[in-house]
Amino acid sequence: MKKISLTGIKPTGELHIGNYFGAIKPALDLANEYNAHYFIADYHGLNTMKDPEELRATTKHVAAGWLAAGLDPEKVIFYRQSSIPEIFELTVMLMAFTSKGLMNRAHAYKDATAKNSEKGEDTDAGINMGLFTYPVLMAADIILFDSDVVPVGKDQVQHIEMAADIAQSINANYGQAVLKTPQAVIQEKVAVVPGMDGRKMSKSYGNVIPLFAPENVLKKTIMHITTNSQSVEEPKDPNASQIFQLYKLFADDNEQSALANRYREGGMGWGEAKTELFRVVNRCLSPMRERYEAIMEDTPSLEKILQKGAEKARPIAAATLKRFREIAGVNSCKN
Repeated sequence: MKKISLTGIKPTGELHIGNYFGAIKPALDLANEYNAHYFIADYHGLNTMKDPEELRATTKHVAAGWLAAGLDPEKVIFYRQSSIPEIFELTVMLMAFTSKGLMNRAHAYKDATAKNSEKGEDTDAGINMGLFTYPVLMAADIILFDSDVVPVGKDQVQHIEMAADIAQSINANYGQAVLKTPQAVIQEKVAVVPGMDGRKMSKSYGNVIPLFAPENVLKKTIMHITTNSQSVEEPKDPNASQIFQLYKLFADDNEQSALANRYREGGMGWGEAKTELFRVVNRCLSPMRERYEAIMEDTPSLEKILQKGAEKARPIAAATLKRFREIAGVNSCKN
């Protein structure tokens, strides 16, 4: 029997090429090895997004984006976090076994308090309880579905370790394996995608190439990639060029070899290199873009997909919650 993997997808902003190669594609590949669960973490998004229209729009964009990128809702379980009320009941139960000291050590909370201290403000200024208890809600997301593994980057390992700590403390309290203890799977081989300025592609740097931009916008964006002042005639090192590093993500081996030779021989300017990059990027993204636009135009069908996923997820969630409630003595008058 396959183990269960769980991937949480936070609805934050416009998806870009870095998201695709750094998170979406590796996460979708898990479905080949695990019984894969994916969810849109809209309640996590509520911690920072207080505009309801923004939260709805971003949730829709991210859900449509993952479907367009290849997520198959017939082969995996794909749902919206807010459609699973059992998550929030389990969160309350987990809090009864979670120390405040553990929450004090959470990276996100420590970073927020450190920034406040640097500015000379009250340590907890602007910090809501959603941020403070974020790891408990995440633990509930994970534990509720008997998840074996949670694929994360190194910066997210702490959250999985906290979920495991909470599950273990509950199991120790009742002297039996009430809840499954999850493990983090660190994605070591995830691509680090260079942005338009050579740094890691990130919305915080403003150097991203949008994943579903119209063709003309995509071309304009690529043509604005920062380059050095080498002339057309000068030989160029492909490995030192973010244009070529991006090209390698989309081109086949023969294309990569041919373009690398042209770099080294000289006679090719940056404009031509960018045009070639646009060609292979657009070749890959065009079908994805068409699927995305079709999904975004058909909100009822997207909603039906998410609801169907919730219908598949809720019996699993209910079984875990029932097991925990009975052992804990909640809503039970048994002798």
